[in-house]
Amino acid sequence: MTEWDKSKLPSRHTTVGPERAPHRSYYYAMGLTEAEIAQPFVGVATCWNEAAPCNIDLHRQAQSVKTGVKAGGGTPREFTTITVTDGIAMGHQGMKSSLASRDAIADTVELTVRGHCYDALVGLAGCDKSLPGMMMAMLRLNIPSVFMYGGSILPGTYKGRDVTVVDVFEAVGQHAAGNLSDEDLHELECVACPSAGACGGQFTANTMATVSEAIGLALPGSAGTPAPFEERDRWAAESGRAVMELVRRNLRPRDIVTLKSLENAAVIVGATGGSTNAGLHLPAIAHEAGLRFTMDDVVAIMRRTPYIADLKPGGKYVAYDVHKVGGIPVIIKALLDAGLLHGDCMTVTGRTLAENHESVTFPTDQDVIYPVSQALSPTGGVVGLKGNLAPDGAIVKVAGMKTLRFEGSALCFDSEEEAFQAVEQRAYKPGDVIVIRYEGPKGGPGMREMLSTTAAIYGQGMGEGVALITDGRFSGATRGFCIGHVGPEAAVGGPIALLRNGDRIVIDAEKGTIDMLVEEAELARRRAEWKPRPTDYNAGALWKYAQLVGPAHLGAVTHPGGAAETHCYADQ
Repeated sequence: MTEWDKSKLPSRHTTVGPERAPHRSYYYAMGLTEAEIAQPFVGVATCWNEAAPCNIDLHRQAQSVKTGVKAGGGTPREFTTITVTDGIAMGHQGMKSSLASRDAIADTVELTVRGHCYDALVGLAGCDKSLPGMMMAMLRLNIPSVFMYGGSILPGTYKGRDVTVVDVFEAVGQHAAGNLSDEDLHELECVACPSAGACGGQFTANTMATVSEAIGLALPGSAGTPAPFEERDRWAAESGRAVMELVRRNLRPRDIVTLKSLENAAVIVGATGGSTNAGLHLPAIAHEAGLRFTMDDVVAIMRRTPYIADLKPGGKYVAYDVHKVGGIPVIIKALLDAGLLHGDCMTVTGRTLAENHESVTFPTDQDVIYPVSQALSPTGGVVGLKGNLAPDGAIVKVAGMKTLRFEGSALCFDSEEEAFQAVEQRAYKPGDVIVIRYEGPKGGPGMREMLSTTAAIYGQGMGEGVALITDGRFSGATRGFCIGHVGPEAAVGGPIALLRNGDRIVIDAEKGTIDMLVEEAELARRRAEWKPRPTDYNAGALWKYAQLVGPAHLGAVTHPGGAAETHCYADQ
């Protein structure tokens, strides 16, 4: 076993020297031996909770991580942090907590690691915001780190077809339209989510899990195995062993996450028709490393990336189907073979992305993942829009969409609740552009996702008949002509705040434009009349978040980031 020199490791501040006898007494109280105290301390952080199936399995997997850390000569210290689970927070005021939880996860992991002087980190995450939150903490701390996804849920079966929770959200719209009985809705809700794990389509959790492998922070192949499979325990133990090798080599997250690896991440989101939320999370991860990588950079890469994975919500398959044909390494291999990824980027294996995937064979007897030469479409699943309605930009998922241009009349709502009520009452018509504003990072506060509203529209059979724009967000599960992240947001007087019912709006996803056909003089008059809108959130965590949060196109971040550092935790 390695004899560790702790002279440059953070845990020397809590374990080395006579003055640290009181600190060591706490470790003896927990059953640690002298030899274990002399080893590197590895934080094993999970987002385990009983809030949702996404997280329920993480505690089990953490035990296997700890086994791997011990086998590699380290001393694991398990701790948990929060998660807010979007499937349960969706469609009511609770959704305001979701995006804020991403930064709270990063903050709480940072504070735990700083407070106890841990030398390395293995982070396990299951639900949408917990994945980027955990990766952000790794980049912020810059200690040797390995990320591990908790795994996706298995698909449910309803009347002979695979279903996900999104089918249930859309069924609510079908039920409201009188096209689905109470009994059928109840039967569907009882079978849609049959196991532990995160939502099964290429929604935000699976999008960011795919990113974790492509960006180099997770072991190749570790993200694809469904949560209930015991194979996850093997990956967990391997992740624990891998982090100890990173400690030996002093290979850190900022050696791995570079502008080139961020470009790789954006490529794989586009290639899989991934979540628009990647337009928030990749800039935020970059920000922690002191890199500038904006929503504009993300969408520019996606625009030139072919769409090759036929995954829900735009396609027909789920994450389990990807696993069955070889997992995320097959997608990475297809993109490497086509020259669309930087193969020389370093990863947590200590080898490059290309080296990790040398022996992967692309399976030809399947139609889940296509070779780039036979791409489903020549452009990625997500595109950016700019124009006089969104000078800072907006984002739309086009994977699976038939029509890429929409012109219609604004129908404005100042909250999601107002919009959802109008949709439930069918108080809209084909050709409307439903506008939901004051739902941005500051204005919400918290930049809610609008899956309840968009799924209800789809359930009513109006998915192709209307467009929806918001300064809030959409779930990775949203489909249809739904434009999010419109910036500047309404709360700071952005153009979306100046829209009025009946204004003509033109959206062209092919050209990448979003404009309102209103004379500049009229806009100037409206701007002079505009007043900030009061909020009910004048105390507590959401008030604090609203004071700190920046614009969506820069990642909706809440602190100055790595570029402003005068010291890094890992070097203390």
